[in-house]
Amino acid sequence: MIDPVVDVSWIRGRPVVLADVRWYLDGRSGRAAYERGHLPGAVFIDLDAALAGPASPAEGRHPLPDPEVFAAAMSAAGINDQDPVIGYDDAGGVVAARLVWLLRAIGHDAALLDGGLTAWPGELSTEVPSRPPASFTARPWPADRLASLEEAAAGPAIVLDARDRPRFRGDTEPVDPRAGHIPGARNLPCRDNVGADGRFLPVADLRERFAAAGVDGAADVISYCGSGVTACHNLIALEHAGLGPGRLYPGSWSQYSHTGRPAAIGD
Repeated sequence: MIDPVVDVSWIRGRPVVLADVRWYLDGRSGRAAYERGHLPGAVFIDLDAALAGPASPAEGRHPLPDPEVFAAAMSAAGINDQDPVIGYDDAGGVVAARLVWLLRAIGHDAALLDGGLTAWPGELSTEVPSRPPASFTARPWPADRLASLEEAAAGPAIVLDARDRPRFRGDTEPVDPRAGHIPGARNLPCRDNVGADGRFLPVADLRERFAAAGVDGAADVISYCGSGVTACHNLIALEHAGLGPGRLYPGSWSQYSHTGRPAAIGD
């Protein structure tokens, strides 16, 4: 399988599918942003339609999509079983990581474009590529890459919370019904995996970040966030740093906060 993070020089001349996965928590349209300008040849992948199932208090805001729905979305975008997919956004990869993680979890070659949209040295395009529907096989999400609410809440895994520190601490909660975090979780904001230029930190620096959270490559690691999207960025960073694949808790805080389980406040 290809590395989970690649740069622009890597994709030149390779038969890859570029996937624009822009999405905004504040309600702005990712598709509209794509239409205003995207990497030449890139297809648009809609987070809500292709990368998540229906939202509910019981499952969270972005539960995993049904494998058949996901496969149909990939097929409609012209992605077949052999196409390497390079995902990007304009936020350091924290949204596109969901697509990349889903694909890698089922054994499909996929990577984040380091630096995303801003790393592209040429002009952007407004032309929507015409890719014929392709054959993409539906595969179940592997159980060994996932964690349940009970596993995230009860240990003994190291549980990493990818949200920004104010939300982790419970200082603010703009989306979900309760503030705070899962007791015992450790805060590792995914946006700090990249520098000011949106590119991933050097591997040595990523390993230091994970080590500070108790991750040494041997322990079981579960990643969560608000709704199971940006948590994938920590998992991509974990793999990029050579520390194993880890597991995703898909329901994340948007599921946990609807239960009667305790919420921790502060650091």
